Amino acid sequence: MSEWSGRRVLVTGAGGFIGSHLCERLVELGADVRGLVEYNSLGSWGWLDESPVRSDMEIVLGDVRDRDATVAAAAGSHVVYHLAALIAIPWSYEAPAAYVETNVVGTLNVLRAAQEAGVDLFVQTSTSEVYGSAKYVPIDEAHPLQGQSPYAASKIGADKIAESFHLSFGLPVATLRPFNTYGPRQSARAVIPTIVTQLLAGETVALGNVEPTRDFTYVGDTVDAFTRLGDAQDVVGRVLNVGSGAEIAIGELADRIEAVVGKRAPVQLDPARVRPPASEVDRLCADASEARRLLGWEPRTSLDEGLAATAAWIEQNLERYRVGAYVR
Repeated sequence: MSEWSGRRVLVTGAGGFIGSHLCERLVELGADVRGLVEYNSLGSWGWLDESPVRSDMEIVLGDVRDRDATVAAAAGSHVVYHLAALIAIPWSYEAPAAYVETNVVGTLNVLRAAQEAGVDLFVQTSTSEVYGSAKYVPIDEAHPLQGQSPYAASKIGADKIAESFHLSFGLPVATLRPFNTYGPRQSARAVIPTIVTQLLAGETVALGNVEPTRDFTYVGDTVDAFTRLGDAQDVVGRVLNVGSGAEIAIGELADRIEAVVGKRAPVQLDPARVRPPASEVDRLCADASEARRLLGWEPRTSLDEGLAATAAWIEQNLERYRVGAYVR
């Protein structure tokens, strides 16, 4: 029998990029999965609409900003994976209040709901953006936090609200802090789908600053860290980085993707994509030694393997993207 058999698991943000992959993996592991998907008038489950295991999970529509919706969704849960969030950095410059309402107040609502449900574990989903530009590399969990965008600030707030519920009320909270996750289903607000779609459909690639470095992890490996965390010992009260430990500049990344796709195109600077100078995170590179020690986790997918899988999926689903449009 699986360690997950008979365990009721709530995943918020279940219809999104990482959330949908996590729901599918949990079903495969034998968990009783309930997904919270943001309400919409179409009744869409996001990426789970097309999931081969959609009939094996329960989906509820709601909004993490709604206290009643979160209480109902969390009822009876043993584990809560909280992934629901507004995540696009450029849009956070335009609508910072929405990021506070969803990422901070929404997290508060889910925490209170988990507390009421008496869960065994609450997994807070963080982001490497909370570190800001690296003061040293690789970045470990003790690195200072810096809100260089409203998005990053809202995620710092969410992480600290989760921490407070552990320290103040004894809620069993563990925080997973993925670096840049990529893979099939990711939207064009992220740099890898942005480059791939432009290469496949056009003659140029428009980007912002190509000098910053990022640490990329394939979505299957990130999901593996989530599921290991949900079944691990000695993780309550901890923050764990998840990343490859290798950094690559965006300009070099574009070259790697060109090699995978088999097409070259000149990169052009698009001023609209350039972030305010003090807001740009210049360097990210993970120290994931704690995840290795406590979870036995290692990234198994090389960057070239992951890029090939991602590019193949995007090519098969290119009609889903507004190619050439700047998605904030």
